[in-house]
Order: sequence, then C-alpha cells, then structure tokens
Amino acid sequence: MPAFHYQALDAAGKQQSGIIEADSARNARNQLRDSGLFVLEVETTTEQNKKVSFSLSRRRLSLADLSLLLRQLATLLEAGLPLEQSLSVLIEQSSNPYQHGLLAAIRADVLAGQTLAQAVSRHPNDFPELHRALIKAGEASGELDTVMDKLATYSENQHALQQKVGLAFVYPAIVTAVAILIVGGLLFYVVPQVVSVFEQSHQQLPLLTRSLIWVTSGLAAAWPYLLVLLIAGVFGARQMLKQESVRAGLHRKMLRVPVLGRLIQGVNTARMASTLSILFGSGVPLLTALSAASGVVGNLPMRYALDEAARKVREGVSLSRALAVSGLFPPVLIHLISSGEQSGKLDVMLNRVAKQQEQEVGGFVSTLTSLLEPILILIMGAVVLVIVLAILMPIISMNQLIK
Repeated sequence: MPAFHYQALDAAGKQQSGIIEADSARNARNQLRDSGLFVLEVETTTEQNKKVSFSLSRRRLSLADLSLLLRQLATLLEAGLPLEQSLSVLIEQSSNPYQHGLLAAIRADVLAGQTLAQAVSRHPNDFPELHRALIKAGEASGELDTVMDKLATYSENQHALQQKVGLAFVYPAIVTAVAILIVGGLLFYVVPQVVSVFEQSHQQLPLLTRSLIWVTSGLAAAWPYLLVLLIAGVFGARQMLKQESVRAGLHRKMLRVPVLGRLIQGVNTARMASTLSILFGSGVPLLTALSAASGVVGNLPMRYALDEAARKVREGVSLSRALAVSGLFPPVLIHLISSGEQSGKLDVMLNRVAKQQEQEVGGFVSTLTSLLEPILILIMGAVVLVIVLAILMPIISMNQLIK
C-alpha cells in the first residue's frame, strides 16, 4: 500500500505532520479528516523524499552519530520490533534535525515497499558501501538484527580507533600552539622594548642579540607577505591534492617515512581486515567484500593494491598470494589470511588481524605521544632560552662596564 506524507492542523490549531498509508491521496485525505484533522498538504513519499534528499545532499552523519544510530536500531530489532516501528522509535527519539529528516526519508521509502538496503542506498553520503552491502546481505539471509549488531560493533570500533589516533595528537598540538604564542609575545613585545633601551646606550651589542633583532625586524616587516604566501600555499596545495595522481604520489612517500608510514599502514590494515571479516562472515561474496573494503582504505597505493588483488582473486589466485605481491601489507596479515583460507575460517582470521592491528596502532600511538611531548617541550625551552640569552647578554655587558 502506498505511503503519503501529510501536514495538517488539529482541533487546537497545532500543526501535525507524519506518514499515512492509503490506496490514494484522496483516501489519505479522507482518513485524516475522519481523524479530526484539517488537511494542509498530502504528497507521496517519493515527492517528499526528493525534497528531503535535496536538503540533505550537502550534509552527512558523523561517525559517532552513525555508530549510535546503528546500535539503537540493532537493539530495537533484536528486541523483536518490526523495522517500520523501530524506525519510528528512532525518529521520535532523535533531537538532531538532520538525523530526524534522514530517518523520516528512510522510513517513508520502507513504507513505500522498498527494502532497507534500497532505502539507505539513496543516502550514500551517510551510509558507505560497506553498510549498504551488509544490510542487503542481512535482509537476504533473514538475519537483519544479527547483521545490524555486527555493523554497529564495527562502527563503534572504527570510531574508537579514530578517536584514539586523533586524541593522541591533541596534547602535542596544544604544546605547539602555546610555544608559538610565547615566542611570538617575546619577539614582538618584549624584544622591541629591550632593544630601544640598548640603542640609547650606543654600545656594541653581542652577535646573538643582533641576530635576534634582525629576525624580529624582518618578521615585523614581512609578516603580511608571509601571511599571504601561507594562504596561497595552502590554497595551492589543496588544489593540487584534488588530483588523484598527486595524492597517490604523496601517500606513497608517506608510507616510506619510518614512523608515520608504519602508523598509516597499521590503521588502513585494521580497517580493511575488519571490513572483510564482517562482510565475509555475513555471507557476502569475497569479491563484493573486497570492493567494499577498498572504499575504507584511505591510502591510495594500498587501495590500488587491494583492487589489483581483487582482480587476481577473480582470476583464481588465493587472497593471501594476491595481497603479498604489492608488499604494502604487514606479513602478519598475509600469514593469517593464508591460514584462514586453508582452515576455512577466513572471517575469524581476518577479525584476529583487525584486533591485532588495532592493538598495535594503539600501543604505537601511545609510544609516539610519549616521545613527542618531551621533544616539543625541549624545543620550546631551547627557543625561549636563546631569546632570554639574547636579552640578558647586553645587560650583563652593561653591568660590567659600569663596574
């Protein structure tokens, strides 16, 4: 039965809106009038969804919001609630206008006879290919609640990994910002005042002090040009990075950096292994799972290697051998995938790889943060020491002359 979105006024003059099922728009209006409502507008859910999709086209759910939404939906489905009722509960609970509109559009499509996979496919910005493939597999197998639980767990793990990596660099960023403010205050406020006193004495200033004065004067005179140059550089870099070939070259060089490359490899390997595990374990064909996993790999050379591996798997090569050719994936991934292929437990081994890589990335980030903190403090202390020495050396010389 078709579904219609309506807007109406109740007996108190308060505006009401919602979705009603009826054979036609006329029957929908009659049902609303019988309910004591004054009908303002009745339109099919297809027309309504076109408006909603246009208004939502430039926005998307954050990973945190998506994780919470999937967990709530999985819980409701596991409790035995029908899909339409579960979506209605989520709509009522949603306080985010964007999320409310998104859920309303999905529910309207479901009421119009579409599957949940078809409904979420209309919103690719919010539901990546992985989510769409898993939901489709869950509906096909009749285990949508179980698959949604796996998907919610996956999204929560990805959000936790993202937070772990992001928060690890918050403290170094704060230390760097404070250092810049302190050095800037010393150079542009303290040093000019002290220099004016020295110039009145007509004494030969030490080389360190003269160098500091030269740097300060140069920055004071050139900062507008430096600002323009910085803005132009950032804009130019962004334009260049829009070209896939430039990004691929940069990503390839980043993989070769001793510390950063290991972190990038670990994060992308964890994402890929976790995605393959949950998809293959839910009954999705391996080639389809590889295509979806390619979308979660952010490093372009590793993504190209995964696409090439999928092509070789299609030709009959084992996944472990296909991945080993590029040399971009950790040996532990190759060995465990090979064991999984031989034992018939590929999804279990992939899940083990994902957990191992996530733990390794967590430990690596903690170690890196522990090293960055004292290094940044030492650098800031050295810069401040040089400035203080440049200021104190003339003062000490003047005191010696007075004596």
